[in-house]
Amino acid sequence: MISNLILNYFLLIPTGLLLNIFLGLVIIGITVAIQAYGSSFWMRYVGKKIKNLTKLELDKTSVKLLVSTASFLLLLNFSQAIVWGLLYYLLPNITEFETLEKAIYFSLVTFTSLGYGEITISSSNRILAGFEAMNGILLLGWSTTLMFSVMQFIWKNSLKK
Repeated sequence: MISNLILNYFLLIPTGLLLNIFLGLVIIGITVAIQAYGSSFWMRYVGKKIKNLTKLELDKTSVKLLVSTASFLLLLNFSQAIVWGLLYYLLPNITEFETLEKAIYFSLVTFTSLGYGEITISSSNRILAGFEAMNGILLLGWSTTLMFSVMQFIWKNSLKK
């Protein structure tokens, strides 16, 4: 009986909505994988960079490492917004973006949760923008945490030397 109620409920959901939910979850999976691989790569890189430095060398290198970490994370998050922008641009039922640039701009504004509002997406596809905003909050928070982890790693290593 309960399974019939659940099945009937899902049969009432429009097919386009289910497709958008599916696509949103797939893109979230892709962007989380990008973040996971990027984070893992970067922490190994920082570890190797710091490993054999003296305290004086570490003090000189720490600012460069923090700037390069911030740059790397910004590029990583930008690439994730591009993935969402490509989805918006390539989906045939989204006609608001005549150029890839507009789709990426909308994606960046949505990913960062700025939501200026001068470019909007049709009501049938708004769920994708909601998924992207949730994804952006998660991944930008992850990037912030990674930045803090690098600072903490540098600080702990400078205390040991």
